[in-house]
Amino acid sequence: MKSLQDSVAELKGVGPKRVADLATLNIDTIEDLLTYYPSRYDDFTPTDLSTAKDKQKITLKGQIVSEPLFTRFGYRRNRLSFRIRVGQQVVMVTFFNQPYLKKQVEMDRQVTVMGKWDARRQQITANKLVTTASNKGNEYGAIYPVNKHIRQGTLRSLIRQAFEDYQNVIPTLLPQSLRDHYRLMDRRQMIKEMHFPEDAAMAKAARRTATYEEFFLFQLRLQAIRRVHQREDGTRILYHNDEVKQFIAGLPFELTDAQKRVVNEICRDLRLPYQMNRLLQGDVGSGKTVVAAIAIYATITAGYQAALMAPTEILASQHAEKLAKVFAGTHVHVGLLTGSLTTKQHRELLTAIKRGDINLIIGTHALIQNDVQYANLGLVITDEQHRFGVNQRQQLREKGEHPDVLAMTATPIPRTLAITTYGEMDVSVIDQLPAGRKPIQTKWIQGKNTNEALHFLRDQLSSGAQAYVVSPLIEESESLDVQNATDLYQQLAAYFEPNYQVGLLHGRMSGDEKDAVMDQFKNGQIQVLVSTTVVEVGVDNPNATVMIIYDADRFGLAQLHQLRGRVGRGQRQSYCLLIADPKTPEGKERMKTMVATTDGFQVAQKDLELRGSGDILGDKQSGVPDFKVGDPVGDLKILQIAREDAANLLAEPHWDAYDDNQPLVLYLKRHQLETHFD
Repeated sequence: MKSLQDSVAELKGVGPKRVADLATLNIDTIEDLLTYYPSRYDDFTPTDLSTAKDKQKITLKGQIVSEPLFTRFGYRRNRLSFRIRVGQQVVMVTFFNQPYLKKQVEMDRQVTVMGKWDARRQQITANKLVTTASNKGNEYGAIYPVNKHIRQGTLRSLIRQAFEDYQNVIPTLLPQSLRDHYRLMDRRQMIKEMHFPEDAAMAKAARRTATYEEFFLFQLRLQAIRRVHQREDGTRILYHNDEVKQFIAGLPFELTDAQKRVVNEICRDLRLPYQMNRLLQGDVGSGKTVVAAIAIYATITAGYQAALMAPTEILASQHAEKLAKVFAGTHVHVGLLTGSLTTKQHRELLTAIKRGDINLIIGTHALIQNDVQYANLGLVITDEQHRFGVNQRQQLREKGEHPDVLAMTATPIPRTLAITTYGEMDVSVIDQLPAGRKPIQTKWIQGKNTNEALHFLRDQLSSGAQAYVVSPLIEESESLDVQNATDLYQQLAAYFEPNYQVGLLHGRMSGDEKDAVMDQFKNGQIQVLVSTTVVEVGVDNPNATVMIIYDADRFGLAQLHQLRGRVGRGQRQSYCLLIADPKTPEGKERMKTMVATTDGFQVAQKDLELRGSGDILGDKQSGVPDFKVGDPVGDLKILQIAREDAANLLAEPHWDAYDDNQPLVLYLKRHQLETHFD
């Protein structure tokens, strides 16, 4: 029996090579093919020649009435000319430098041509030719994102074949009540009109249905995960309140009101009998680490272990070093588990973790390896959580008996988008900086004034400050005319010698080399650290007060904000200098935004407006979906409505027993999610 889960190899003419080519577009099944939607459409509606204006782009449909005339002139230059009858008129059509079209020009054939109209000569200089056979009479032609392996025509033909062969087994997933309420198409019609619309109105209506369906199904999965977590017997962590209060009182600073609020939210979750699943957002330098430390301490007072997973060894090492100081003199025993341990060290550490001798385990993804067994894991924290895939986070969660989960991110996400995108999580926000922190002064400097930045840096160094200098590349690139870290290091070393030491840090260095450079920088042996974006996350030196970013327009706003956050971590005034000559309006807007505000949430909102959600929310593996149709920013209202509808549906008693909901029950089962939550 036919199924949308059939391989594309079931289609006529699709052999192993074509299967492999389609896989480069992430098309493996018939459903993948049918939901590989167009990025835009060409409008093939014919233009009325009586109203066509000179130099206007027009579309003509007619019958070929002359043999093609093909002539060459100059190097690789050629012209293809033929006549078509359009109504009562005969029009000359000319194509330049498209010799392969000659095969499609046959006497009496019906064609559609698009191009620029020459009213005086009554002829068209065309750039596109569509035969009626490939257009099938539709006036609105789909254009797909393709690559070197698959051509537009091939993809279009395969989608048509798949629709004709499988249209009768396309299930409508959305319940009738929702389709009626929002006047949406059934799924078969939606897929047909997405690929082969008769006009712009039908294409728009199909896209509206596809957007809602995509958001609704995504939210249904998130809400199902959320309800499963809430139903599961979590680890009830009955921490010792007096000990926790004593620990907080012993900190060398007062918590901000925002930190106190968030600590209360987390501690309340720890005591509940179901699994905590909370996202902790806080701007760079807002004090997320100390909030995490309090949650860890509370967990350990109740006799449980805590694990903290960081995306890089540098960040894991820094967390271990910082938390070892915070917990000095307490009953918290810290272990650092990374890939660079010797076999003996690794074995001894695993034994100590299994016995429970170490109750705070910090590491990279090494924490989720099969050989890591925890004695009594109660709390899991992932830092910079958007850098981990959903599967990695799930693996860590499964290491204990439903441990509580706290995910932290310093990538500010506008609250509405955070709540909607991380729909399966509760969201806490630290929206306040610690007292005494001075806002970082940011200045945009043009490339020709680079010496101004270096003079300023020399003045700051003379007062005992240290600085980061960031370059987008490690070594010289012929394709990009940008400063590179190696050259920059050599230039600055020569510029500042012998008074100040310059160091170099980049991603191709070994872990030991990076650690050595960072230690020298922290200890003050290096005054200027030239680096790539390795320093973007987590690197902490309170004495560093200057951040200079070369070719700053090459970075996104979120990344610039992260880099700026490496300074301003002490009591002294800090500065960020952006050296850039942006060529685009967006590049200029990014520089202006950085100068105008140090508020990460405002920066994130602007980033959303300029570049969409992808850069804010991380790459495809982040757990944030790569939506095929919907835009979480532009279609935010639809996304929020879909979230509400999905939550309401799952809240209905015995929702999965109704006939109308059976396609959704099957959909969730296919995604290995439970459907019965009563």
